Amino acid sequence: MSQSQTAQTQVTQAQVTLPIATRQVGRLAQSLMAMTLGLFIVGVVGFSHIDVIHNAAHDVRHSNAFPCH
Repeated sequence: MSQSQTAQTQVTQAQVTLPIATRQVGRLAQSLMAMTLGLFIVGVVGFSHIDVIHNAAHDVRHSNAFPCH
């Protein structure tokens, strides 16, 4: 057996610590995307003129005091 066949490869892992500012930017971006998605969904369902969408969400909207008429 040659030396290249018997040699084992070592894999090392490095741990990278991110600064707090980077983590806060990530949280802020996730929060903004969640709010944007929520507002989009409320806008589409709440003010849709399509009867199927309106009827599917009608009772939930009224129980949450969200006007639809």
